[in-house]
Amino acid sequence: MKYNLDSRAQRLIDIFDLGKGQINISIVNSIDHVVGFHQHKLQTDFFYCVKGSFQVCLATDRPPDKRHWFEYISDRDVCKYIVIPPLTYHAYKALESGSIMLYYLTEKYNKHDEFRVPIGYFKEDWSIPNK
Repeated sequence: MKYNLDSRAQRLIDIFDLGKGQINISIVNSIDHVVGFHQHKLQTDFFYCVKGSFQVCLATDRPPDKRHWFEYISDRDVCKYIVIPPLTYHAYKALESGSIMLYYLTEKYNKHDEFRVPIGYFKEDWSIPNK
């Protein structure tokens, strides 16, 4: 298991030695940071909120359109998770300090299978609309 701490979150990486794929946990104390946009060509991600809540942006730039949409996961909807297939850009932001995300990756982390774009690339608005 590896541990990583930065200004956005604490991460436990590759918790169980699965051979293929890995399970990670991210403990996010900042509600001001977006964890950067990226996609994978090989890997599928599964996001599950253990505690708190998250705003997750999913996006595609595959022809004919460049679009994005938001999904929300929280500990109040214990049966909901998000599947992020290959070629789908994704980023997330905690909506509550101390939120915890468990995520499963179908492949071991490979920096050569991570393709980033800057936050705002899809003209996404990370504020929460009033309804």
